[in-house]
Amino acid sequence: MRRIALFAGSFDPLTNGHLDVLTQASRLFDRIVVSIGIHPGKAPLFSADERAALVRRALEAERLDAEIVVSFFQGLTVDEAHRHGATALLRGIRDGGDLDYEMQLAGMNARLAPDVGTLFLPASIETRPITATLVRQIASLGGDVSAFVPPVVAEALREKFVRH
Repeated sequence: MRRIALFAGSFDPLTNGHLDVLTQASRLFDRIVVSIGIHPGKAPLFSADERAALVRRALEAERLDAEIVVSFFQGLTVDEAHRHGATALLRGIRDGGDLDYEMQLAGMNARLAPDVGTLFLPASIETRPITATLVRQIASLGGDVSAFVPPVVAEALREKFVRH
């Protein structure tokens, strides 16, 4: 039986923290679905297609032990997990604040889909302070984000903010 996990998020943009979670999870699962959430009420910096392309391009440079698939979803994360046959939801934890929120989310997801568990993976010391929100803010002000994101993402951020 293949072990399949779902890693859902906005990935706007993909960060080294996301890659840290994927690297850890790739040692535990045969297949990981990176599922990009599409929320009609939100205005992301990168389009869904741009985010998917950045994820795929960044993963080309990584040596991960699992097969990685990129998908899109709207609606409940647990429904997306079922769609892909995933039995686990992957969540990265940076600090206690993340843990409090993620425990609530895991509890609600467990009530909605008892057959899908949640696996918390701690952020490495190097990636603990990284958030996509801070990366976007730093990049928008002309700061160097190359320590926080894969090279392909750093370049896409530079291009995005040069055009604005």
